[in-house]
Amino acid sequence: MPGNGYIEGTELDGFLREFVSSANAQDIGPEAVSDAMLEELKACFMEAYDDNQDGKIDIRELAQLLPMEENFLLLFRFDNPLESSVEFMKIWREYDTDVSGYIEADELKNFLRDLLKEAKINDVSEDKLIEYTDTMLQVFDANKDGRLQLSEMAKLLPVKENFLTRQIFKGATKLTKDDIEKVFSLYDRDNNGTIENEELRGFLKDLLELVKKDYDAQDLAEFEETILRGVDYNQDGKINRKELTMILLALAKHTQEEDLVPC
Repeated sequence: MPGNGYIEGTELDGFLREFVSSANAQDIGPEAVSDAMLEELKACFMEAYDDNQDGKIDIRELAQLLPMEENFLLLFRFDNPLESSVEFMKIWREYDTDVSGYIEADELKNFLRDLLKEAKINDVSEDKLIEYTDTMLQVFDANKDGRLQLSEMAKLLPVKENFLTRQIFKGATKLTKDDIEKVFSLYDRDNNGTIENEELRGFLKDLLELVKKDYDAQDLAEFEETILRGVDYNQDGKINRKELTMILLALAKHTQEEDLVPC
């Protein structure tokens, strides 16, 4: 789950490959780490760090093994999560400069440079930035296409909480007007009475994460089209309180039905 401070699966594989190459005096690249070596290393790491044997390792413990700036970049956002997915989508729009729907290596490098500046770390060379970018791609680029899709960037930039996973959405009868108002104010950041643009995409990102673990900008765009087709009766491309209520009631009903299905 994004923002939970743990690393597992392909992210752990990427981290371990990067760790081996950064620790090796012969300067081998992450791609030179064989699958056999990776499995052996993973078994050792799991034995040392996976205390409750759930296949996940606390990212803070692993980060201590990396050089200082890389350690910092890995932990900075886990220690300073974003308030909401609205902020995430604003950052996404800012750094996806070619509007490709992906954060490519050069865009990620710009993001990391700004992140270091934000932390008052200014004397980082271009070569080092390229190196850090490679490290972040090794850890977070799960499908290894050399760029970050939305769900991968969401792991690097976690939010405090996906509000839509709260218990109140587990049953339609429990959803109150106050609950709906809380959700509306969370996403209507400019208080203009509608959820639109990055606010809308932030809300839809949270909604999409409930049903899909890996997703990209195309998935989000198609999801937006589907949701708006269902509830946006005035066709203004925005969501008002009434339309949000319909979505949240449908969500609560859906999760309630899922809970009733026997395993």
